[in-house]
Amino acid sequence: MGSLTGQVAFVTGASRGIGAATALELAREGAAVILAARDEAACQTHATAIKQAGGQALAVACDVADRSAVEESIATATQTLGAPTILINNAGGIDPVSHLSDADPDAWTKVIDINVNGVFYAMRAVMPAMIAAGSGTIVNISSGAATSALEGWSHYCASKAAVLQLTRIAHKESGPKGVRVVGLSPGTVATDMQRVIKASGVNPVSQLNWDDHIPPEWPAKAIAYLCTPAADDLMGDDVSLRSEDVRRRVGLI
Repeated sequence: MGSLTGQVAFVTGASRGIGAATALELAREGAAVILAARDEAACQTHATAIKQAGGQALAVACDVADRSAVEESIATATQTLGAPTILINNAGGIDPVSHLSDADPDAWTKVIDINVNGVFYAMRAVMPAMIAAGSGTIVNISSGAATSALEGWSHYCASKAAVLQLTRIAHKESGPKGVRVVGLSPGTVATDMQRVIKASGVNPVSQLNWDDHIPPEWPAKAIAYLCTPAADDLMGDDVSLRSEDVRRRVGLI
């Protein structure tokens, strides 16, 4: 029996990177997993691997910037596997990196739609059922950019700051009703986003070597840990995987 047996997890941005690794980790811990992303074919590949290993998984096409798509995919998941008891808001973007004075307004707004509105849409879609049940867990993927100003990242820093406040407010409003809400700031992770950052050549993060980044399996393990009662004392704010104490609790040290 895994630590999340009986849970139903909805993971956004699950086609690759942290999202895909998280879906696999949650499934290993016994959760039924819904993998949601615009690339449904990639999600299906991961879902098939989970099912071949004896788990339950469903792949759904979902653009988190589209409220109707989010609501429809969660409704489909509920009909198939049951109402999500875990929500992992992982989908996010940073492209294009540019100075604020040169930023393309449409591209800038698209990142806000994904990184902020996508988080809100998914939370709004799952929270009523969680509140009615008196339980549930929401993990929002955050970043050190939520509290640090970084050149070229106006859209990303602003969006992650907004997500941090969404996490805090959701905890304040719904924590007393049994819904656990927390953010995870994983640090720099070896995903496609880091390739975009590297190519930009803007700010010190772009100067990091690939080996400086942690593998996506690390935040995946941290997310699975945050979904268990062992992490109850961490709810309501961002948790940083840069913390040695957090890494030790997760089992990465």
